[in-house]
Formats: sequence, structure tokens, C-alpha cells
Amino acid sequence: MSIDPSSIPNFGGQPEPQPQGPAGPVVPDQDLVKQLLDQMELKYVVDDEGDLAAPWEQFRTYFMFRGEGDQQVFSVRTFYDRPHKIDEKPQLLESIDDWNRRTLWPKVYSHTHDDGTVRLIGEAQMLIGTGVSLEHFVSSTVSWVRAAIEFDRWLVEQLGLEQEVNDAEKPEGGEE
Repeated sequence: MSIDPSSIPNFGGQPEPQPQGPAGPVVPDQDLVKQLLDQMELKYVVDDEGDLAAPWEQFRTYFMFRGEGDQQVFSVRTFYDRPHKIDEKPQLLESIDDWNRRTLWPKVYSHTHDDGTVRLIGEAQMLIGTGVSLEHFVSSTVSWVRAAIEFDRWLVEQLGLEQEVNDAEKPEGGEE
């Protein structure tokens, strides 16, 4: 274990200049999220509604700002595209209940479409209207994206879908 030198009080000497970040809380916006996604080397698009989305093979993660003033919320919402049959829903609910108990985020829920197909959605939110620390915003957003990816891997393992995923990744005609 090491001690952070900046945590040691300076009794009487001149304080060493510290790198200056933003002077207080920031209210994040879409441009800040774009910068963060660029730093994470993630591809993204802006959809027809103006929301920022990062697409993966089996899911899409949206970075959305909702509300106004002090009640503005930043939401990271992931739509998992893998379809599940309605008769698989009890097992799905058991799995996502287990995930939701074990982890902080994303909180995952199911959505049943009119055709009986069940899909999953994961979400994490942060109240940002009064401002947040830049470091907190960045670390939370990065953590939420990583957790969204981890949930997909975890679910594949829980449901025994590894073979299905491997088959989907093979080239046409079964050639490698």
C-alpha cells in the first residue's frame, strides 16, 4: 500500500501547484459523451431522435438526456437484440432477477413485443441537473458501458447460448 503524497499536509511551506480541473460541478451534455466515446475508441451514431447510440453485434447502447433544469437525467440504456421465446420468459426473469440482486447496474428488465418475442433492456441513470463531478460522470459512464457488455456475456453463459453465439460468428458455408 502506498500513500498519496498530495494527502500529506504541508506545514508552512509553499504548496505545490496542483493540476486544475474544472472549477466545480459540470452539467454533462452530448458533446461530452461523444468525447468520452472517442477516448474509449467506440463507434457511435446519432439517431433520428437525436440520441447518441453505440452499436455492438447483439445490442445497442443509447446515451440519453431527459428532463429539464434540476431534474435533468442522464440515462445509459442498452437494448439487447437477441430474441427470446415467450415460453423462455420465466427462465429469463429468474436470470435477470439474479443479475439485479448481484450487481449495481445495469438494472435489467424484459419487454414482450406484440409478436410474443421477449427482449431485454438494461438501464442506469444519473441525476445531472444540478451538476456532477466530471470524474464521477466519466467513471460512472465507463463502468455502465462495461457492465452492459458484461451482462450480455453473463446471460449467454447463464442460458447456455455459447454454441448459438459461436455458430452465428462462423462465415457462410461453414468455412473458417
